[in-house]
Amino acid sequence: MPEGPTATAPACPVCGKPRATEHKPFCSARCADRDLHRWLTGGYAVPAASATDEEEDDGPPRRARDPDPDGD
Repeated sequence: MPEGPTATAPACPVCGKPRATEHKPFCSARCADRDLHRWLTGGYAVPAASATDEEEDDGPPRRARDPDPDGD
């Protein structure tokens, strides 16, 4: 990353202020706590496939095994 007066410091993902090394990638403990709170309360969510999508991806449904017609 270029250094000097034209370089911009990475911003805090919560408030946009410059990051602090002791709270990286956040600017303060408060922003780190706010981010953790968002994760714990469902503010952030990792997308997941629904059950119907997963069934469609597996191909045709499996049939139960037919009993042996000879009775063996």
